[in-house]
Amino acid sequence: MAWQNPWYDPQKAHHTPEGFRNPEQDLRQPGDLQRWRKERKAQGLPFPPAQGYDAFIRQWWQPADLSGEEDAVWWLGHACLLLRTSGKYTLIDPALASRASPLQFYGPQRKTPAALKVEDLPALDRVLISHSHYDHLDWPTIKLILRHFPDVHFVVPLGLAPWFKKRGAKKVTQLDWWESVTDREMQIFAVPARHWSMRTPWDRNRSLWCGWVVKSQGVNFWFSGDSGYSESLLEIPRRLGPFNLAALPTGAYAPQWFMRGQHMDPDEAISLHQALGQPVTIPIHWGVFELADESLDEPPRVLSEKMQTAKLDERRFSAWKIGARMPLKNIN
Repeated sequence: MAWQNPWYDPQKAHHTPEGFRNPEQDLRQPGDLQRWRKERKAQGLPFPPAQGYDAFIRQWWQPADLSGEEDAVWWLGHACLLLRTSGKYTLIDPALASRASPLQFYGPQRKTPAALKVEDLPALDRVLISHSHYDHLDWPTIKLILRHFPDVHFVVPLGLAPWFKKRGAKKVTQLDWWESVTDREMQIFAVPARHWSMRTPWDRNRSLWCGWVVKSQGVNFWFSGDSGYSESLLEIPRRLGPFNLAALPTGAYAPQWFMRGQHMDPDEAISLHQALGQPVTIPIHWGVFELADESLDEPPRVLSEKMQTAKLDERRFSAWKIGARMPLKNIN
């Protein structure tokens, strides 16, 4: 018998009887994946960073320093962020293993070291997961989290709770778009994203994908997760803004003809940053895994060039070092 979506709500445009979908038109055509793979192989893409991987690491990586007690946010590479608010620790999309893959010997290999280890954390109160792809939902990292912090609260999109419970998670909350949960001092909203989900050849789009809005102690933070650009994303600041902190993807965009429906390029991220009122914005989804055709050092360079061309304040939106942190006190 064919799988049926147990959470199906016919009143919601992103639900289907077989799973979930984007309300926007699918921009990919049959055969596009094979075309991309063929062109990528023929051109030898992606190229290494201009000065090589070692120089890239020296320029763009540092170990995360968790000292102190002040509220802060750390970018830990790719889409992984750490928040410390009111002494509580929240991890978002922690992918700290050596590969973004179900296999230890094959698949996208990290090119920069993890900025911290799970065991480095003094505590961990909650983990937010945006979707099921291996560069966001990393089982080796989740396994370590469950070992060191068995009472952690996982907040996940609709359809992912069974995966976590099957692996021993005690406290899991799954949310549909626009639903929320309050966990002590923090209010967490699942918000739309333009993407997709899959972990095996048999579960495509059977769990939802999302971004997160986190409201806590004077911080109103939108983490977009993986998302292509869409005008419909502007409904998020209309409902839940204004934001004083955002994290927007700026990598895995090349070639645009193939990636644009699921990943933003720097131009699109800047457009969204402007539409939000130019809050402090962290560029994410770059610097660790080579998932598309651009080199690891291209996103920060292109982002800077585009910000300068638009005559925008780069202090509000520019590349961070992996492992860098920013205090959250009086952020504006």
